[in-house]
Formats: sequence, C-alpha cells, structure tokens
Amino acid sequence: MFRLPFRLRRWLAAPALLAGLLAAPAHSADVDLPPVDEVFVLSATATAHDRIEVRWKIADGYYLYRHRTSVQADAAFPGARLALPDGDKHRDEFFGDVETYRKQLVGALTGTPGVDAAATILTVKYQGCADAGVCYPPQTRKLRVALPQAAAGGGFGLGRKAGGGLFGLGNGAAGTVDTAPLPPEQAFASEVIALDGNTLLLRLTPARGYYLYRDKLSVKLDAGNGLSTALPPIARLPKATSHRDEHFGDVAVYFGQVEIPLPVARTTPRAASGALTLGLQGCQADGICYPPMTRRLAVSLPAGTVKPAADATASTAGSPADTAIAAPDAADGSTQTSAASPDASDATAQTGNAAILPPQPAREAPPTQKTPGLLAALLLALGGGLVLNLMPCVLPVLSLKALSLAQSGESRQHARRHALAYAAGVLLSMLALGALALALRKAGLALGWGFQLQQPLVLAGLALVMFALGLSLSGLWHANVGIGQRGGALLQGDGIRADFFTGVLAVVLATPCTAPFMGAALAYAFTGPTAGALLVFLMLGLGLALPFLLIGFVPAFARLLPKPGAWMDTLKQLLAFPLYATAAWLVWVLAKLRGADAVGLWLAAAILLALATWAWTRGRSGGARGWQALALLALLSLGMPLAKLHALPRPQAATAAAANDGLATVAWSERQLADLRAQGRVVFVNMTADWCVTCKANEKTVFSRDRFSKALAAANAVYMTGDYTDVDPAITAYLQRHRAVGVPLYVVYPRGGGEGRILPTLLTPGMAEDALREAAR
Repeated sequence: MFRLPFRLRRWLAAPALLAGLLAAPAHSADVDLPPVDEVFVLSATATAHDRIEVRWKIADGYYLYRHRTSVQADAAFPGARLALPDGDKHRDEFFGDVETYRKQLVGALTGTPGVDAAATILTVKYQGCADAGVCYPPQTRKLRVALPQAAAGGGFGLGRKAGGGLFGLGNGAAGTVDTAPLPPEQAFASEVIALDGNTLLLRLTPARGYYLYRDKLSVKLDAGNGLSTALPPIARLPKATSHRDEHFGDVAVYFGQVEIPLPVARTTPRAASGALTLGLQGCQADGICYPPMTRRLAVSLPAGTVKPAADATASTAGSPADTAIAAPDAADGSTQTSAASPDASDATAQTGNAAILPPQPAREAPPTQKTPGLLAALLLALGGGLVLNLMPCVLPVLSLKALSLAQSGESRQHARRHALAYAAGVLLSMLALGALALALRKAGLALGWGFQLQQPLVLAGLALVMFALGLSLSGLWHANVGIGQRGGALLQGDGIRADFFTGVLAVVLATPCTAPFMGAALAYAFTGPTAGALLVFLMLGLGLALPFLLIGFVPAFARLLPKPGAWMDTLKQLLAFPLYATAAWLVWVLAKLRGADAVGLWLAAAILLALATWAWTRGRSGGARGWQALALLALLSLGMPLAKLHALPRPQAATAAAANDGLATVAWSERQLADLRAQGRVVFVNMTADWCVTCKANEKTVFSRDRFSKALAAANAVYMTGDYTDVDPAITAYLQRHRAVGVPLYVVYPRGGGEGRILPTLLTPGMAEDALREAAR
C-alpha cells in the first residue's frame, strides 16, 4: 500500500497557517447596552471667560475614542480650540494606531469671546464602546455654557453634575442646556386603541422638535393564542418626511402625530386582553438620538370576526410581497443591532470591536430557494470543483504544475506521489477554509465564499506570492535552498512540498470564482449540519484535484501530456506573465479597498521582495555572505509597508448613483429597494464585488450589452448594484436572508409586488431578458 512520504506528512499542518491567514474578526452585537448618557456623563464648566472645561465621566468597562471626539462653539466663542490629554495608545484592527480614554476625560476649550459675551452654545460629538464588544453610534449633544465676566474670572458648572438629570444635561439651573432632551415617554408619546374587534389604532406623537424613524417601527400583539397583527406596507403607512440625518443619511421620519390602523388576524371570535409590544426609535432635531426602545401598551379587544392573516391584511397590504416594517428579530419584538462601520460619513458606524446599524427599512420576503439533499450537494460540489480548474482564478497556478509534470519524465510511482501530494494540499486547505467559514458564521459573522479577499493584508500577501513566482519563472531568482537536488522551490518544481503548496495556493485563488453547480452545494454547506457541510467542502476539493489525480493514476491521461524538450524553457518564461497579471488584478482590488496609498505601499513591498530574492540567489550562487544579509534585511523590511497598509482607513464610499458602461445604476440600499417596490417598479438587484471574477465576467458578457439595457427599458426596471468588495454589514445581512453563499447574487423583483426570483450565478443575456420580461407582466 502506498504511504505518503515523511516530507509530505511534515507539511500537513499547513492548512492551519492558511486558516490563520484568512481569519477575519467576528464580533457579536447581541449585548444590551445601558443608556449612553448613563455610561458617558457629559458636563461643561466655564473656568474663565475664555476657557471652558468639557468633562466626560466614563463608566467602568467603557471607553471613548480620541479621534471621534470634537467640540465646536458658536459665534459667541470665536477661535475655539480643543485640547485633549494623551489617551491610552493601542493598535485597533480597523483604525490602526488609536488613543482611548477610560474613567474620565477632561478637555479644555479656549477661545476669544467678546468682553460682553454672556454664554455660548457648544456642539459636542463623541463615540464610545463597551469592552463587551459593542459600540454606541456617534453621539451629538448641545450644551449652553454661561461665561463669567472677563473681570471676575470665576466659573460655574453648567452641564450635568453627578446625579443630574436623565440625560446628564442639567436640571434647569442657570447655564443649563437650552435643548435639554425630554424623557423618552414625553419625547415620543404612544397609545393604542381598539377601534373594533378586528382593528387597532396606533397613535404616535413626537414632541415638538423631535422625530421618529418610520423604518424602526415594529409591532407584536400578545393577546392570547389566535390573534396577531402587523404594520401595513410602506405604501399604506402615513406619508413620512424625507430628512437628512447627520449619522444615517437620508431617512423617512415623522415629525408630527401619526395614526396607523393595525388589522388583527383572528382564529377565534372571543374578546381578549393583552399588550401590544411596540418597537421605535427617534431623535431630537439637532440633538441626541435615543437608543431603540421597546414599549408594552395595554390593549383590550372586543369580540370580532374570524379572519386569517391574509384576509386581515388585505385592506392595507397591496400584495403578499409587501411586508411589515423592520420586522423584529428578537422574540419579544425588539429590533436587534449588528456590526457596522463607525465612519461618520457612512450610513453605518464601525469601530474596533463592533457597532450598531442605523434604522433599517422594510425587508422583502426573501425568494424561496430549494436546498439540495446531502447526496445531491456532494455531486454538485464534485462537478463545481472540476469546473473550477477552467476558471481564470486557478489557471495561472495550475499551469505551473502542468509544466512541472510535462518536464519531469518520472516513473509512474513518482507521478502518483506528486498527484497525491497536490490532492492533499487541495483537500486539507479546502477543509480548513470551510471549517473557518462555518466557525465564523456560527460566531455571528455571516461570511460566504471568497470572504478572505475582503481583507487587505490577504490581498497584498497573495499578490506578493504571485509576483515572486513570476520573477522565478522569469529567471530572476531560484529557491533551491538546501533541500537537495531533488527538492524544488516552495511552489515551483517537482518536489512533494511544491506539489502540496501548489494545492494550497490553488484553493486560495479559487475562491473569487463561483463555478456552475457550486451555488446549490455551498448553500447546503452553509445551512446544513456541520458534518455534511465539511463533506461538501471535501468533495469540492476532490473535484478541484481530480485532473491531476487522473494524470497521476491513469496512464492514458498521462500520455496526453507533451514530451519534454527545449520548448519547456520558453513556455516557463511565458507562464510568468499570467502570474504578473494575477498580481496586478489583486493589487487593483486592493486599491478598491484602501485607495491609491495601498498601491504605493504594496509597490514598496514588491520592490523589497524583488531585492530579497535577487540578493538571496546571488548569495547562493557563490557570492559574498553580505548578499544573504541584504536579502534577510529586505525581507524583514517588508513588514513596514504591510503594517502601514493594514492601518489605512477605508476610502469614503460614493453614495450617488453610478453609471456602468453607460447603464444607469442605482446604489443598492434596503430603504431604496423598499421604496421602489412600494412604487410597483421592477427591480434587478446585482450584488457584486471587484474581487469576484464570476461577477466581472457576467458584467462583461451580460450587463454591459445593449440587449440588457433594452430589456431594462422595456420592463421599466431599475438596475440596482451593491458593492461587496469591502465588508458591508447591510449586504451581508441581505445575502444571508437570501441564503446566498456569497457574490454574485442576482434577484429580480416583479412589478406590483410578489416574490423575487434568484438567477443563476453564471448568466447569459437570454436569462436576464427572460427574467425581466416575466417580472414586467
């Protein structure tokens, strides 16, 4: 019986290294936070006519970010400059080098107010997080601070003191906040009335200067078995006001009183008493935003007519596809929070640990998809893995192995060893990748196929590997370093180690592609039992490794390889250029993630890598030892540009509608999709990413063609695109709801409501045209 050689067994731990390379942070936002003003108690005191102290008392287990803290004064306090003390310095996984404050923060605001200036209004902005892994959204407070007379030089406290009002903003004494927030019950009054046995009336009354988010409303009726209710669809809700929110962008809000009829579905005619669980969130105009609130409103229903849910909602719902607003995720009807980004310019807020999503709009019922059984999933995975060998992601690496097999001319026993080593690298790496993805999903991070290419360091590392391999094929360097004449380079040559790591690299580079048959198989893997999921990943790897197993074990396939000859050297040099092209593509994706600065840093790393490989080869060929020292120094220096690259912030995302090869495109958002569906429009949603090779192929062959533009016009359809190049929690949630294993995801929503249709990952123009034509009927 054939046994794997010791050199191969030594490298079986390599997939663990791969898992470490690909790991992405996973955070849970399932933590109940206390009110923000109880955690960060804010006050301000004028200690002199031209100096104000702004103070935060910070609860244990919480901290503030220095770079998210600012104070601005109005015209009465010109030239205001804020001085903050040094904070605790550490490296944040999203922001790089940051400073944070614990226990307390005291900032000094100095300016040049006029002699007769009596008071100033401060606009204070800050953001903080909990050690538990959840962050508050960015906060804004307005404080009115009385200024002592210039001659007096005294000062007095004007904000909240310890034990002050609910929001830490004073209790009405001299110098209190002009815009002191009201308690939530006064700011947002709510009541529910039973109009009859089948209809409730929900009345919401924001106080003057306050507003409620329409898309954060949710209801749940707890009045005994057989009774339920839901909010009507957006189109039948009271008309909301479009409002530009400082943190969340364009939102729909209610500034005045609104009354919302709630139809009651019944399976019993009896009278009932209980409570309506109401979820809501609102803000003070130019002031604070309250955290999401849940209220229980007592309700008493008289006897009514038995109506199932479909009949009860017929008077308010335009179609079955129009669903309730922001259906609660929790069992108690409350709206949950999840990870997002803390960039104030974005609609979401992300921090080094976790974050809170902005108000979410109505969510359509996801199209139904049939998940195959285990046997069908295994067969589909085998076919999908086999097709992956033909995808442009994998071909550059596989060409290296094909070249080495063609020029080896070794015995059948050696050919089998090479095939098994390559297959071991593929299978173990695919298993590690699948286990990592499943573990991160169970931890609350809904990742899919190709998730590691959203990590800048992974992209940079892969691009450097491809660049180094290209240099090797071009003859700049050779990596036969002390492993004998029979050994080869790590990824180039005919050694067992080279075969194994070629399999590892093939798996990593295969993830940007989604081959036919893979979607259904991966859908089973990400939703089925863990044991079956791991079998699917193993079968996918077997399909990827199958061609080389056939060459190694079936002589008829081996005879198809060309005979070794002088032409091999020319072919080897030509194969360097697909590797350079792959490196260029990876750097292009890196530029999309972190901008032009990332490209500059990668180029610096590539130059250092080229210097290291050249100096190493020169030293190994009999040169002075100084060459090897230079190679080692260059390799160590690689860490500097890569560390700076990792710390780069994300570029600001464009929010305006884009144009794709002349095709009018609307940027995807839950809110925009819900509004378009409420208008009865046909919507074609395209979830894509710059690192997704399958996405780019479809864009070239389908979406950039005139046929697709004409089909959109004929259906009066809107073309929406979501960019998943970087991590986007909103798109992640959308993909998860549709049970998608990653991008691409194409969903076509029909006119006038109804269930959307999910299209195959590999499209043809005819498929897109047929889907649009059917949706427009």
